[in-house]
Amino acid sequence: MSAHTLLPKWLQAAQSPDHMTAVITALTNREHIRASARNASRHKSHSSKVHRASFGTSSSLLNKSEHVNYYSVIVANRPENKLGNRYADVEPYDRTRVVVDDQLEMGSGETSRVGRYLNANWVRELAGGKWWIATQAPLPHTAHAFLSVILQPTTQPPPDLLHPAESQFSQQGNATPSRVRTIVQLTQNFEQGRQKAHVYFPPLVGQSWVMDPEPGCTAPSIKITLLSTKKIDGAQCIHSTVSITPVGAPPETEPIVFQHLLFGAWPDHGVPEGEDQLALLKFAKVVDAVNRDLSLQTSHTRADLDPDPPIMVNCSAGIGRTGAFIACSSLLRHFGIIGGSPKPEQKPLEPIPSPLGPLPSNISEDLVALEIDWLREQRPGMVQRPEQIVFVYEVVAAALIGEQYAAQASK
Repeated sequence: MSAHTLLPKWLQAAQSPDHMTAVITALTNREHIRASARNASRHKSHSSKVHRASFGTSSSLLNKSEHVNYYSVIVANRPENKLGNRYADVEPYDRTRVVVDDQLEMGSGETSRVGRYLNANWVRELAGGKWWIATQAPLPHTAHAFLSVILQPTTQPPPDLLHPAESQFSQQGNATPSRVRTIVQLTQNFEQGRQKAHVYFPPLVGQSWVMDPEPGCTAPSIKITLLSTKKIDGAQCIHSTVSITPVGAPPETEPIVFQHLLFGAWPDHGVPEGEDQLALLKFAKVVDAVNRDLSLQTSHTRADLDPDPPIMVNCSAGIGRTGAFIACSSLLRHFGIIGGSPKPEQKPLEPIPSPLGPLPSNISEDLVALEIDWLREQRPGMVQRPEQIVFVYEVVAAALIGEQYAAQASK
């Protein structure tokens, strides 16, 4: 029996060019609708009169105001926030954006999240169920806000993104402190002669830098120290351990330690191939294991810490490589290849229904198509290119076939 016949039926179907065309076409069409809604939100005015003048009373978008509201990127387009976007056309959805130094502000009878702006979104895996922070690579003037996410005592999705049962659990004070302690970087700092990511920790072990906040921010500067660095063979990974401390903090304040994992074999506008694809599989396992490692966390007892907190992940724009890596990780987690076999009570909750409706029936059982569409509901343009969509299928199939061969060899 061929190893391919042991794959799930939807993954076998993905071997057909017709099926792959159907997936890419459907996902592309749905993202075009989201892009139109985002564009409408950029020009949206509180005055319906101005809105109608901008788009014309016959515009189909006027009949799809729920799309415009759901996929709004108004916050990212405020004048004070535009400089925080690495790319002008990559903006976080208001609904799922990450707010730094989160506070609650009451106004007009509603509670809204306010705080420092960061081009980042809360993203939840569909198949695997894990939360991530998908973000662009820091710019010089956004690196302080980027690292401030790690300084926060707990960083969790806002209640309105949680399932009702989860939200109630969190509001009752039962949630485990969930400080981010792992950053995954999928781009080199420089690629093809262009800077793709700002360097925000020193290159030499034992060296320290002081980083100031952006102008107008009253947060303290941050002292950043590189504690160690090593290369992980076979995973194309540089693993760095970094500590950060607010400048001026009391002498007894313990530094916050995080792990930085750089995957160095993912080309810009491309996908890993051959041995690099196998390296990415190992890298995904490394990321999961490092994020669960509590040995460097000394400020709390291990029982008080989230054993698997959200992970921050970025490429340059934080959508193409970032989306593909989250999609791969989700499916690998679903099949127990990383993170161990999921327990029944840990299966992901049903996703929030999309305003666009379900995927076409001919691909509605395809877990990769469902995963990518779900990721795009949470951050624009995730798994940006058709070849990245194909790559997710290839990684999942290779991982499952590898697991089958390993299981047969162990018998």
